[in-house]
Amino acid sequence: MLNRFQGWRERGWAVVDAATYAETWQRYGGSVATHPQVIERLAKLADIPVRYLAWTQNGDIKAAIPTWGRDLALSKDVLKRRGKKGLFDLGNAEIILPAAPDAQAALRHRGRYLSALNEGRFTGIRLQTEQLAMARTPEELSKKFRYNQRRELRLLEEAGGVVRPVSEFSSAELAAMYCDLFQRRWGFAATGAARMAEVIELLREWLIGSVIFLNDAPIAIQLVYRVETPQWISVEYVNGGVDPQTREFSPGSVLSFLNTQSAWEHARAQDKPLRFSFGRADREYKDRWCNPVPVFTV
Repeated sequence: MLNRFQGWRERGWAVVDAATYAETWQRYGGSVATHPQVIERLAKLADIPVRYLAWTQNGDIKAAIPTWGRDLALSKDVLKRRGKKGLFDLGNAEIILPAAPDAQAALRHRGRYLSALNEGRFTGIRLQTEQLAMARTPEELSKKFRYNQRRELRLLEEAGGVVRPVSEFSSAELAAMYCDLFQRRWGFAATGAARMAEVIELLREWLIGSVIFLNDAPIAIQLVYRVETPQWISVEYVNGGVDPQTREFSPGSVLSFLNTQSAWEHARAQDKPLRFSFGRADREYKDRWCNPVPVFTV
């Protein structure tokens, strides 16, 4: 029975190796959560092998997908079923699968938060009720809003606040700061806290952003990963932590401003569109920074 379902799901698809998937991703683009190395490293951490499939037309690969059984690879549902819930955290990441714009590949593997960029590239996707929050361009933020962010940064620096790039810290240090500040902000442990240092180390080369310090203590940090494709730049803001005792300085807001602004500057220097996802459009603070965008599911 299972094999029959697998045959149905994979009809029109052929099994390929990881290198072929990586080439297809480089050719057609993708997002943080579909990046070949992100998939490979996190799947290895989870000890769940990835089955790569390609959709071919006239001998040319038009699309490729990484799968875990009947789901797309890195699925939270699969981790849960395997007793590995919360092993790592990519938030509700935007899923852009590598495919030619007109591929029309039949997608029958389960997935959520599939980017609108997948439209036309895949069939079988349908609109889901939730939306993703995608960072607005700097110009879309009001002058007053931008002025206030710069003012808050200045007040923080005048009080002794210091902004330091994540590159200055080891993965273990970043994990410790993140888990501590997340716990303080939300009152519960961060998803993946137990293996956080290991996961940050695995994804280290894509980690961007800064940490804000006050009186030599970290008060705001965000986990932000960036990957680059020939067509666009994909950034995933997974989650963050702030010290609630320093709320008067709005360090979380200041850090969002710094991290988004530097990402826009980087993308524009490369002359590429930026897709900076804040995950699910489910919190009021995201409304200030983002536009809600439709996403799809299978």
